[in-house]
Amino acid sequence: MTATDVEDESRLCLAFVAGDEKALAEVYSRWASLVYTLALRSLGDVGDAEDVTQKVFVAAWTGRGKFDVSRARLSSWLVGITKNKIADTHEARARIRRLQQELAATSSLGERVSEEIDLADTLLVADEIARLDPEAQRVMRLAFFDDLTHNQIAVRLELPLGTVKSHIRRSLQKMRSRLEATYATRRS
Repeated sequence: MTATDVEDESRLCLAFVAGDEKALAEVYSRWASLVYTLALRSLGDVGDAEDVTQKVFVAAWTGRGKFDVSRARLSSWLVGITKNKIADTHEARARIRRLQQELAATSSLGERVSEEIDLADTLLVADEIARLDPEAQRVMRLAFFDDLTHNQIAVRLELPLGTVKSHIRRSLQKMRSRLEATYATRRS
């Protein structure tokens, strides 16, 4: 890297950490293809790779205050976030497979549980969670996909326990209302 490149990246990092949305757009423009490529190679699914890419940049933007320019390059920090989001996706896939196996094993009729139905329900819930505010999304993902308790979520997100419980209660109410409306229109 030339001195100009170092200065340019330093300027970009400082603007990004300061909350400059133009810097976010530039960061995305520079490194989204890298993030997407890493996710696609690991996950083998275009949709999952797109989701991971979005999650990485949302996490970077919301966590930009924790980024220390003196400790790492921005691209390295983004790769680290990417690896974590990819691991989360692999873990969620494994959890879904385990649940499907448990359901199949406990089925009273011994019938094989349809993966499409279970996956469709999971995707429907994931879609509803994606419609929530960012903080509520984080709380609900930890509760639903990571199966964490309220206390564990509060510790992980460094939020008061009451805030976590409120997010879950309000989110469930919103999701229930939307899902009931969706099923009511399908039955009509």
